[in-house]
Amino acid sequence: AATNIRAIDKANYDKMHQDYSESVDALQRAIAVLKKQAHDRKQASFAQVSALKSLRLIPQEAKQTLDAFLQQSDEPEGLEVSAPEASGYEFQSGGVVEMLQKLHDKFLDERTALEKEEMNSKHAHEMLVQDLTAQIEQSTQDREEKSESKAKHLQAKADAEGDLQDTTTTKEADEKYLADLTATCEQKATDFESRQQLRAEELEAITKAIEIISSNSVQGNAEKHLPTLAQTASASLAQLRASGTERASQQRVAVYLRQQAKLHSSRVLSAVAERAAADPFAKVKKMIKDLI
Repeated sequence: AATNIRAIDKANYDKMHQDYSESVDALQRAIAVLKKQAHDRKQASFAQVSALKSLRLIPQEAKQTLDAFLQQSDEPEGLEVSAPEASGYEFQSGGVVEMLQKLHDKFLDERTALEKEEMNSKHAHEMLVQDLTAQIEQSTQDREEKSESKAKHLQAKADAEGDLQDTTTTKEADEKYLADLTATCEQKATDFESRQQLRAEELEAITKAIEIISSNSVQGNAEKHLPTLAQTASASLAQLRASGTERASQQRVAVYLRQQAKLHSSRVLSAVAERAAADPFAKVKKMIKDLI
């Protein structure tokens, strides 16, 4: 919009400046003609003076004065022209020159003022264009910075979401690992308790087997306690030295241990039972003591 207004103002200025320049030039020529004819009226040509009537800036009153002057200049000349008439003509010519000189000076001043106004208008327009250009550049820079900042924020958001996804995945994996580890620990604790219980039962069975072996009367105590699994060790191993009695006691111990191994699903008791049935009785007693 500002550019369009400036273009209109410039066109108006050019037209007005041309009018003033044409008027000033025409006035200068007309003044020169009138000053010359004051000395030699016969050689005077009033074409330059008459041309002033076609100029747009010449006031109507001045044009009427020029018409009257030109009509007087067209009257017959010669000896019949009296001296008073010649004096009147010269007086009227001087008045026209003075009028045209004033118009010339006026148009020069107005043209100068017009040129100053145009210069100021041009400068104001250039300043306006400069300001608008600076604003556009600043707005463009701000927009680019905002776009860059937005892109960085979007990238940061994407990175944060990626980190969150990684953290969530890691957390889920850690939770699963913890759950598996907890389950494993609980299973191992259960297995340990089961083994502890089994070991206690195995020790109890082996202790009772020792009680049978160490009884003063192996035959009677074995028959009394083997079926009920509740005898008390009170006799020394010296009482088992008799060969026949010792062998029978060894077999009863083996049977007892097999029963306990089956009852408690114990491989240790099963192995001891097998050794108790096959090995010499002294080795069986030593093996049982070593287990304890």
